[in-house]
Amino acid sequence: MQHKIPLSESHINIDLKTSFSSIDIDVVAEFEKSLEKYYDYKKSVLAVNSGTSAIHLALILSGVEKGDEVLCQSLTYVATINPIIYQNATPIFIDSEQDTWNMCPIQLERAIKDRILKGKKPKAIVVVHLYGMPAKIDEIVAISRKYNIILIEDAAEALGAEYKGKKCGAFGDFGILSFNNNKIVSTLGGGALICNTEIEKEKAFFYATQAKENERHYEHKVIGYNYRMNSLGALIGIAQLKKLKTYLKKRRIINDFYKESFKNFSGVFFLKEHSASIVSNHWLSCILLEVEEVAVTKHKLLDVLKKNNIEIRFFWKPMHLQPVFKEYPYYGGEIAENLFQKGICLPSGSTLLKNDLIRISECIKKFL
Repeated sequence: MQHKIPLSESHINIDLKTSFSSIDIDVVAEFEKSLEKYYDYKKSVLAVNSGTSAIHLALILSGVEKGDEVLCQSLTYVATINPIIYQNATPIFIDSEQDTWNMCPIQLERAIKDRILKGKKPKAIVVVHLYGMPAKIDEIVAISRKYNIILIEDAAEALGAEYKGKKCGAFGDFGILSFNNNKIVSTLGGGALICNTEIEKEKAFFYATQAKENERHYEHKVIGYNYRMNSLGALIGIAQLKKLKTYLKKRRIINDFYKESFKNFSGVFFLKEHSASIVSNHWLSCILLEVEEVAVTKHKLLDVLKKNNIEIRFFWKPMHLQPVFKEYPYYGGEIAENLFQKGICLPSGSTLLKNDLIRISECIKKFL
């Protein structure tokens, strides 16, 4: 059998001969400094154990509590939404728009106006840069400022992506990153909270380290969490971040290969940068299949590729369609749902070789 081609494999190739006894908490601080340098020292960054933890901390620092409402993108992974439930708050789901497949600014403002009319002004907005494609962030920032609502920017999939020369994760009141095993930069599990001030970072650190008060004994006045990144993960992250430009270049080469390979197939459409001001990191190369009986076709293609030891993934099922969230409000039409019905994520890892890409594309073209 041919070797397996994973969807997005971590590209970790570093020297870890460092003695474990010499790895201490300062390594985590060093990784945070590397991330702050990435953001031109305009942000304060806290390294944590997952992107989900970072979102939870952002919600806590935003003052989101029981009974509050949080506006959030429907087309995303469930980890964007779960922390809202952790806070006993209510997610309000927003549809996508066609250009970036991210949160629709029109539906966002419609939702805000309607919630205010209902007597419940939302406490925060969580926007996602889906699959590494920057959202229409200027419009969303403007709306958040207009209504004085805190903006949390879920850039878990978007490290290296930019909008008008500014890095994703730097637009909101808070931003978050993920260094999960399938991300462009991996710490074998981990994340980061991006803050605008050092005071916010210190407050997040307090909650992320079990909320221990500044006493000689262990004193706790509020509930805290065990969210800090471990030292080994930070050590890997330091080395990985130095290779970010190389990884980004490889992902763009992969995306360009796919677009060239399928340019003559009328039923295959790619997620593309819709303006020169947007730079995607192409974390995953994504296609829409505009064919009859697309649901059947998708599953058949999945089976064919599985037999050929090639991993693909369907798009995230929109959160407003998930059974666990069926009771919560939704604003929009069927854009997110249509994207889910037609969308497929192709193997995009930085470790892919030219022969892997040829094998993937030939297999799909033969099927189509």
